Amino acid sequence: MNVARSFNNWRKYRQTVAELGRMTTRELDDLGIGRGEIRNIARATIGR
Repeated sequence: MNVARSFNNWRKYRQTVAELGRMTTRELDDLGIGRGEIRNIARATIGR
């Protein structure tokens, strides 16, 4: 994996974690997501 791709994946991961982290527990519940799942979901967005 090259450096640019790694950086872009890291950026997508951080953006996803930040966006989901800003949501209220109620909003996450509406999406079927628990706070403890945010990192796993962010990893899935980059294909890991």
